[in-house]
Amino acid sequence: MSSHRRRIKHFDRKSGPRKALLRGLVTSLIEHGRITTTVDRAKETRRHVEKAITLGKKGDLATTRLLLSRYPDKAAVSTIMKDLAPRFKNRPGGYTRIIKIGRRPGDTAEMAFLEFVDYDFEAKGAAKEEAKVVKADAKTAKKPAVKAKKASTKLVAAKKKAVTKGQKKARAASRA
Repeated sequence: MSSHRRRIKHFDRKSGPRKALLRGLVTSLIEHGRITTTVDRAKETRRHVEKAITLGKKGDLATTRLLLSRYPDKAAVSTIMKDLAPRFKNRPGGYTRIIKIGRRPGDTAEMAFLEFVDYDFEAKGAAKEEAKVVKADAKTAKKPAVKAKKASTKLVAAKKKAVTKGQKKARAASRA
């Protein structure tokens, strides 16, 4: 295997789609604090996020403009400058961690969480639980809609089962 062109991962994409992929991953990580992706994508995204935060520590206008040229999402750049850079100001790098979570069922790609080192899973979980409680209160007013939704999910599950059964029969027939 040749070692040429291997300084960065290319993900079987040309430069434009690759930049778009990394911009999306970086923006999602900044917005949510934790993302689930493949290990290779997480490792490449980590390089970009860590450079962006280190740049953001400068805190000047030129840095803001440079980050905006790389990640043209004003909300993400302002989060880097106003939230992440001050949060990690005493940390000399290593702002993210990768936690492997096993393989994806569809294509058995190795999956991982990419998160900031100070990501608070419990706080996020509590906020989600509160949101669920609020949604549950709103749903009590719409009981018939919930029943209809449950019925439609059962129909979808039954349809998937039927399709899988048909596929198994077709494979068995082609083998014979």
